[in-house]
Amino acid sequence: MKHVTFITGNQSKADYLAKYLGHPVAHQKVDQEELQSLDLRKIVEHKVRQAYAILQSPVIVEDVSLEFTALGRLPGPFIKFFLEEMTDEELCSLLAGKDRGAVARCTYGYYDGQQLEFFEGSLRGSIAEHPAGEGGYGWDKIFIPDGYALTRAQMGDADYKVVYLQIKPFEQLKQFLSSATS
Repeated sequence: MKHVTFITGNQSKADYLAKYLGHPVAHQKVDQEELQSLDLRKIVEHKVRQAYAILQSPVIVEDVSLEFTALGRLPGPFIKFFLEEMTDEELCSLLAGKDRGAVARCTYGYYDGQQLEFFEGSLRGSIAEHPAGEGGYGWDKIFIPDGYALTRAQMGDADYKVVYLQIKPFEQLKQFLSSATS
């Protein structure tokens, strides 16, 4: 498996990635300038190139977005700022009387100084009328995946894992990293 460093200061994210790849993953927190864009791929490319420039070795970065259909691509990658400035209830109320459809997206980027690769996953769903549940993190209390009547925060472990693996493109990343050693 290719040797890479996952750029994150979040131990839980690093543990999840290692678990699903079936291989230990080095991780490191790197202070980076955040590119502001609604294009998740542009954000990930900026982050992965910047991280490589700092470490000078192969790196992986990740970013996520949550798009509300009624708001175009917003909040999108800005969801983390919305969560900092608004309550979950306020986020739900943004869609009062509007289409509650939503798409959760996750993009990983790999860069080794020459090869740039993207791995993308997504999950369609809707925004709850009111937040519910105690599990999960981030926007899990407001997002209901298609095919379910519960928010991600209300789901049991088995269902949560199913939808988590739809958003996170772990299998694509695993196949790529296993394709060669370095």
